[in-house]
Amino acid sequence: MKNYIIIALTLLTLFPAFVTPLQPTMPPRVAAGEAYALNWAGYADVVHSGSVTYVNASWIVPSVSPSQGLKFVAIWVGIDGFNDSTVEQTGILAETYGGKVYYSAWYEFYPAASVSAPSSDVVKAGDLIVAWVQYNPGSNTFTTVLRDVTEGWTFSSPATSVPNAYRSSAEWIVERPAIGNSLTQLANFNTAYFGPQFTGMLKTDYAIINGNLGPMNSSVFNLTSITMVNMKGQILAAPSTVYHKTSFYVTWYASG
Repeated sequence: MKNYIIIALTLLTLFPAFVTPLQPTMPPRVAAGEAYALNWAGYADVVHSGSVTYVNASWIVPSVSPSQGLKFVAIWVGIDGFNDSTVEQTGILAETYGGKVYYSAWYEFYPAASVSAPSSDVVKAGDLIVAWVQYNPGSNTFTTVLRDVTEGWTFSSPATSVPNAYRSSAEWIVERPAIGNSLTQLANFNTAYFGPQFTGMLKTDYAIINGNLGPMNSSVFNLTSITMVNMKGQILAAPSTVYHKTSFYVTWYASG
């Protein structure tokens, strides 16, 4: 899904009032880097072009609070999108309106449209998800796999060519998606938990970068935290620190 990443220095230029310290309720940060976005919260390993060949994740589908108005939240793992124009990703979507919440699974090779899993692939709050995105150098294509371990199904993409994919970042993200050219309201997902400390799934929230398999917070990667803000610089969602190099959570603050 289209990114609206704003590197910290740029944000301060656009919103001078945001130069003041972050709110005291903000979770702690890792030291490797920090960025802000209008639609993403989570973490990215940001590296040189052509570096990322694989990224995986595990997470718990959060219990989204129902609302009367239309709101969305997407949770996904992917390659690219932090500082380039493509995203290769797979995840789950929750949308709420009329006092009800609807969950689904999908993959997307942005700028192509997303592809939804069949309705028989049921997603529920509390489900354990394991997912990954892989670059296939022999065919110059990407594939995605998403497994709902709790419900017992797997949703995969065909091998797909993505022109202009730089493979310059690996991401673990909570997002408020855009419809057309407008960002949606962020559904209240409360807390989204990623990684083996919360899911029990070992060797998840890893990436292969420059041929090295390592956890997201590996010393040879370049991990950057991403805080979601609105156009006024107010915080919508923010990640915790990274625990044991592979686990973190994202907290909802506001809809935007």
